[in-house]
Amino acid sequence: MSEENTSDPNEALADEWAAALDEQGDTESGDEAAAAASFDELQDESVNEAVNMDAILDVPVTISMEIGRTKINIRNLLQLNQGSVVELDRLAGEPMDVLVNGTLIAQGEVVVVNEKFGLRLTDIISPSERVKRLS
Repeated sequence: MSEENTSDPNEALADEWAAALDEQGDTESGDEAAAAASFDELQDESVNEAVNMDAILDVPVTISMEIGRTKINIRNLLQLNQGSVVELDRLAGEPMDVLVNGTLIAQGEVVVVNEKFGLRLTDIISPSERVKRLS
């Protein structure tokens, strides 16, 4: 015991852990083999399984087109009524933003198709550019 007290405390702790692990290995060799077999089976299953796109194709997302934005105080907001004009931060003719779940993915221009408004995509934001915009 006195030798352990004079040596480095980290070494003594490491020796205790090593002894405990050795004891555990001797008493639970059957359990360890069973755990290793099921773990290997799980790894093989996840590696061999191809990416299943069908699992995500039916996930609903919200897509929105944004003409522009503005900041307004509550006093002015409460004074709005029918016929009021709110100035936006975009100029006429600038492309609209296409957002999916609030993330910009594209820009486009307004078109009319069969008397309904639509958006012709003019620029798709690359995944790397989307990541840069998040920061």
